[in-house]
Amino acid sequence: MTNKFVPHHHREAVLSEVHARPFHSIATPARLRHYAFMTNAAQAAEDRKAFTLFCLFHSAPPPPIWAKHHRATIGHATIQWEQHTEFTTYTWDVSAYSAAPFDELTMGDDVGMEKIPQPGPLLVAIDLSLSPAGTGTTAQTLFDPTSLAMARVERSGAVIATDFRADAKGFVRLFVEDHGLTPARAGALVQRLLEIETYRMLALLGLPEAQKIGPAVKSIEDTLIRIARSMTETEGLAADHTLLNELTLLAATLEADSAVSGYRFGASRAYDSIVHQRLQTIGEEPVDGWPTFEAFLARRVAPALRTCMMLEERQANLSRKLTRATNLLRTRVDVEIERQNRDLLASMNKRARMQLRLQQTVEGLSVAAISYYIVGLAGYVFKGARESGYFPIDAGVATALAVPLAILAVAIVVARIRRIHGKNDD
Repeated sequence: MTNKFVPHHHREAVLSEVHARPFHSIATPARLRHYAFMTNAAQAAEDRKAFTLFCLFHSAPPPPIWAKHHRATIGHATIQWEQHTEFTTYTWDVSAYSAAPFDELTMGDDVGMEKIPQPGPLLVAIDLSLSPAGTGTTAQTLFDPTSLAMARVERSGAVIATDFRADAKGFVRLFVEDHGLTPARAGALVQRLLEIETYRMLALLGLPEAQKIGPAVKSIEDTLIRIARSMTETEGLAADHTLLNELTLLAATLEADSAVSGYRFGASRAYDSIVHQRLQTIGEEPVDGWPTFEAFLARRVAPALRTCMMLEERQANLSRKLTRATNLLRTRVDVEIERQNRDLLASMNKRARMQLRLQQTVEGLSVAAISYYIVGLAGYVFKGARESGYFPIDAGVATALAVPLAILAVAIVVARIRRIHGKNDD
């Protein structure tokens, strides 16, 4: 019935997500080797090619082009390959393994992690032994008692133990003693234990990042304190500009560090929550006073994660303080600039008034000068008219009478010109 409808382009991915990385049955006894490699996009693409060739070489079905996980049987071993956002895992399962826990493991000449090119830097290497109860092997003889963590899980269906230490070959060993697990329950428990150790290591990747940027954050804090004190002790636009440049550089440095560490710290929180979720799922119960996995990790891992969270919080608080200090300093700079602009405008007004007075003086002189020239011209006219006999008044008297008339006429013309210019300016 649904064939008549056009499906959403993500429908298949969403439907298949709940079935991703399913549990697989494991029969007791068994031995597993689990590896996790940090991979970027290019390394993940190359690893997919290498794993595909490995499967084809052993006549096993390769992973589909869209698959993020694949399981194949090669000889007497089963390999499970998974790709995640920033890491890739390989899990080798040797079924019906009857040797003593953690004895030398021989997987054959053509299989093993050594036959596949390393995808990226190795982060996790786990050697897990699933053994039946009553073999005489105890966790106290397998692990360092000072670091031993042990618990009953799956409603007393199994006992798990580890010391979270790397052995001579670099593997963290996990011991699972089967007290009546079905293969399905054993497979689910084993996968959860592998995920606990894998995500524990991934969560702790935030600690080296915190240790690396910690001195830089402390340096920024000290510099901010110095700048804040300098703001109360210095004055002047030049000094404020210097401090503002320092604050801007500090803010840029902090944001760059936060951008790098923010992803790592966020990932650490996410991985840590997965670890706690898996621990809750397996349902740990104490054994003979030994710490459970959750208790051990709470005592040893939680402080490291708190260090990461504390540094992330310091970065956030420092960013807010830098923003406030920058705003305060910008306000000081703006106020100083406004004061300088006010002084500049006052100076310009003073100069404008002086120019106006000078202009008025020049206009007065210009009226006198123009009147002088007009009167002079009129004098020549009066003299000529007197000599011609057509002008009965004395030329000197006529010239004297023309002076006030000329001055008045010039003053009226100048005033009118000023009114016209004033209207044009408006």
